[in-house]
Amino acid sequence: MSSDDLEALALLHDPVRRSLYEAVTSRGGDVGRGEAAEAAGVSRTLAGHHLDKLVEAGLLESGFRRPDKKGPGSGRPAKVYRRAGGERSVSLPPRDYVTLASVLADVVEVLGAEERAEEAARGAGARMAGRRRGEPVERLLGERGYEPYAEDGRLRLRNCPFHVLAVEQPLLVCSMNLALCQGLLEGLGDDPARAEMDPRPGECCVSLKQTSIDIEGG
Repeated sequence: MSSDDLEALALLHDPVRRSLYEAVTSRGGDVGRGEAAEAAGVSRTLAGHHLDKLVEAGLLESGFRRPDKKGPGSGRPAKVYRRAGGERSVSLPPRDYVTLASVLADVVEVLGAEERAEEAARGAGARMAGRRRGEPVERLLGERGYEPYAEDGRLRLRNCPFHVLAVEQPLLVCSMNLALCQGLLEGLGDDPARAEMDPRPGECCVSLKQTSIDIEGG
């Protein structure tokens, strides 16, 4: 744990900053100051102050969006915000599970045990479902940090909880992630075939075919 991480995350204790951070990250792209202010229920000026503080802390990134209209009278580019690419974590006392996970991923690759790893991941997903059979999978995915959202008849996953490892070992980690999601569905009494590989830039490599239960639950 670094003091920078602790100080950055401490900013989110403020309810306004937390609301603005969630307003930006929940949209999965560039969000204007006015959009964030409206979502958080605060003034545009106050939103701008807090958003810039979150940028300074490295929790958000900022840029500028050119106006749709071009030429004279089109106005200045609007400042926009998006989730920062880095990660922040706090652990007391400090822990380093990522390094161990990276070593274990290397061992799986060396041993050629990818199929066994997928079986284990599927079993882990089923255990995560526990006694929650019948609950909408969207709820459990949200609890696991996937940030699900509905689009074009699918549940897409805005965040990859295993991003660092997926960058190092994309084939292994993505196949295990798919198996885990399938196991989670199976443990809920749902159809595991709903989970499919569907990589999109900046998002999880898995998406799920949406059902009427998901729509009603959302």
